[in-house]
Amino acid sequence: MYINVQNLTKHFKIKVRDKGLVNAIKAFVKPKYRTIKAVDNISFGIEKGEILGFIGPNGAGKSTTIKMLCGIMQPDSGTCVVGNINPFKNRKEYVANIGVVFGQKSQLWWDIPVIESFELLKAIYKIPEEKYEKTKQQLITKLNLQDLLDVPVRQLSLGQRMRCELAAALLHDPDILFLDEPTIGLDAVSKVQLREFIKELNKEKKTTIILTTHDMTDIEELASRVVVIGKGKLLYDGSLNKIKSKFQSTKKLEIIFKNLKAAPKIESKIIEKDNKKVLIEVDTKKESISSIIEKYSRVCQIEDVNIHENNIDNIILEMYKEYEL
Repeated sequence: MYINVQNLTKHFKIKVRDKGLVNAIKAFVKPKYRTIKAVDNISFGIEKGEILGFIGPNGAGKSTTIKMLCGIMQPDSGTCVVGNINPFKNRKEYVANIGVVFGQKSQLWWDIPVIESFELLKAIYKIPEEKYEKTKQQLITKLNLQDLLDVPVRQLSLGQRMRCELAAALLHDPDILFLDEPTIGLDAVSKVQLREFIKELNKEKKTTIILTTHDMTDIEELASRVVVIGKGKLLYDGSLNKIKSKFQSTKKLEIIFKNLKAAPKIESKIIEKDNKKVLIEVDTKKESISSIIEKYSRVCQIEDVNIHENNIDNIILEMYKEYEL
């Protein structure tokens, strides 16, 4: 296991006070604190070259976990080992091997051209000249940055900046890439381009990628496995297909037909119908799609069948409801 997280736990103290001026003064003189468990004894592993979707609602503990994996924050208990390195204790050695892209924070210098930020990062990471030039040119070509290099970062659009941020995070050729909301605020075309680049990077260089996002399309397009946390606890660790089969009980079935004699009796709810087609909401726990199609085939000539699955957003919401998050 390349990344091995065992019983990771992190607490925070937060100041609390009652309402009112008097209580505000009391809290100032003698503050009271409450301890919250941001990450609660979670364990999981990540294989080298894997793309892992790390998801959960706001306040679930995602950011705290990622900060511990990045070596920014030390856990109260538990262990995190990445390729035999402790991220917190061996931070200097560790950061030379990771790249980080935060959708709402920039690692580029705001008022200088993009290429100058690249040069500064080259110096910070002590990248050899030959390796830097080769990697830089590859990234410029693949991310289409040719016309952006001399532009100050503050003048870039969000989509342009995110492409430059990704290049900046990869200049030192890291083995691990942390992506936190990488497509936030991007238009549809920019999202597709960014996802394609991430898939290509993972395929060519076997880069291990940990993706945290609220955009479930990112998860569906990039990650074959997801870890879901809520209120600091691990809720699910497994494939997207398994999470779909567990929490997706309803599907929409559209049957296009002709020469319908009389509608067959079915248990599922009919949402729409006319003399050419019918749209049915099927609870697959109660009635199978194949049985409905078979019943319709007895009373009409079926021309086409379309099955629409519940999207991943709704599936995750169902999971949160089950755990009362």
